Amino acid sequence: MNSSQTSGSEPNARQAEVLDAALHLLVEDGHRLTMASVARRASCSKETLYKWFGDRDGLLSATVQYQASRVHVPAVDPARIDRASLSARLEDFAAKWLSVISSDTSLALNRVAIGQAASDKGHLGAIVLRHGRFALGERLKPVLEAGRAAGLLQFVDAEAAFQTFFGLIARDVHIRLLLGDSLTLTAAGIEADAAAAASQFFALYGAEAPAGKTGS
Repeated sequence: MNSSQTSGSEPNARQAEVLDAALHLLVEDGHRLTMASVARRASCSKETLYKWFGDRDGLLSATVQYQASRVHVPAVDPARIDRASLSARLEDFAAKWLSVISSDTSLALNRVAIGQAASDKGHLGAIVLRHGRFALGERLKPVLEAGRAAGLLQFVDAEAAFQTFFGLIARDVHIRLLLGDSLTLTAAGIEADAAAAASQFFALYGAEAPAGKTGS
């Protein structure tokens, strides 16, 4: 994996086209995705793919990172945050994550990863965990810690608090979708679920805000 793209930088426009092609092929072909099939779909050479991504695992890693990058978490200043703005950040994270995990491309990635994990045929499961679930935790935990520093949240361990919030967002939705449930997540439904998750999280971890930080 000798490309800067696989080390976490943003893909350029052409690389993004290739990653989109890889995602669509994963939906169509699952584990049968190859460097050759991606090169054909993206109208580029295999040599270019190897230069950018190193190998198939490098391409899959970049694809997972590209998919997970849709859940962006801006930095938070504890001196400027209040309950309303913190709740908005949590709702935004939850809505974006629900939108990503319910997409056909995300479901295809996870199904292939699960199949590989069961058969020891590849490393996609570890890639999805590293650049998906674990990376998202590292993005959101500073927001939770900023809320604690501002006196809005109270918890001992940020990872445990994140796991709780993750569970409040996901509930049984992801596993139902992975197993082929016809459950449909509408934009309005996602927004409502995100708001409910944030409200429930505050019920569990909320603290009295200091003077001047009451929010709403």
